Amino acid sequence: MDTKNKDVIRLERESVIPILKPKLIMTLANLIEHGSDRAEFLKFCKRVEYTIRAWYLLQFEDLMQLYSLFDPVHGAQKLQQQNLSSEEVDVLEQNFLTYLFQVMEKSNFKIATDEEIDVALAGQYLLNLPIIVDESKIDKTLLKRYFSEHPQPNLPDFADKYIIFRRGIGIDRTADYFFMEKVDMIIARLWAFLLRLTRLEKLLNRRLRERHKKEPKKDDEINPEADSEDLYVERIRLENMDLSIKKLVSKTTIQEPTFDRIIVVYRRASPKPNTDRGIYVKHFKNIPMADLEIVLPEKKNPGLTPMDWVKFLASAVVGLVTVFSSLQMPTADLWVIFAILSTVIGYCAKTYFTYAFLHL
Repeated sequence: MDTKNKDVIRLERESVIPILKPKLIMTLANLIEHGSDRAEFLKFCKRVEYTIRAWYLLQFEDLMQLYSLFDPVHGAQKLQQQNLSSEEVDVLEQNFLTYLFQVMEKSNFKIATDEEIDVALAGQYLLNLPIIVDESKIDKTLLKRYFSEHPQPNLPDFADKYIIFRRGIGIDRTADYFFMEKVDMIIARLWAFLLRLTRLEKLLNRRLRERHKKEPKKDDEINPEADSEDLYVERIRLENMDLSIKKLVSKTTIQEPTFDRIIVVYRRASPKPNTDRGIYVKHFKNIPMADLEIVLPEKKNPGLTPMDWVKFLASAVVGLVTVFSSLQMPTADLWVIFAILSTVIGYCAKTYFTYAFLHL
């Protein structure tokens, strides 16, 4: 593949260096000549370690005590036992969020930005389902109140509903045949071609085009003046490949940068008389950037993929043609026609409801 056609993304390096603590300490200690000085240095490292551990232990203990009141499973029962007023509970939940954000910051977690979410929505990696957040199921007061008291710059648009913390950058490579995914991609490209041919693309993709304009840090932004400390990673995805018959039946390796750790914080919406105080804190590992929407909370039921639509429509067409042909026969058997219709309708229903009732 030509370098100019590569899909390269620029990532900011983490503020920490992933290295084993004993290796770092011993490497530094070996630079000290005198044994007595080396021993004092090792004692100093122990004191620093104990100080950091003590801080994290105290913070974590306070954090877990507060979270026990807002645990979605048992928190409501503990809140009833405490017999607290609504105002007191509001203060406690804001204290919990304050501790949580402090621990996240000290642990080098960053809040995912709109730019990173746009990257997730603009591409596909292993996830091939349209995923959208059902905002009606998410509370919009908890985080809004917190950020009004603790303002932060560059908050994402969804910060009043949920927060996504991320930490660590890796690379995921997967080698497989991806036959069904390739067929889906071919069908999607044919559908896009038909939309362009009928000029319906302008009406359907106006918003999508605006989103793609904001897609960040592609290879056309790489320039000599860019920060040399940034990390450049090539994204190898099926949607960017030229699919041929040979590639359709051969193994393909795809590649995508990943977030090593993802933590999502949100609260479910509930009626005011029976307000649910539970706060969800969900942890994910090794999430590909293009599949970041898999961690979104309270997702709507995913729709059908292009391949599923082909199965759905092809089954309907075959069934109708078969029924029509049977009706044209001089001695049409109504039971045979009924059996054909039942089979076709059942298969179409199975194809549709397999995804319509799938909750990720």
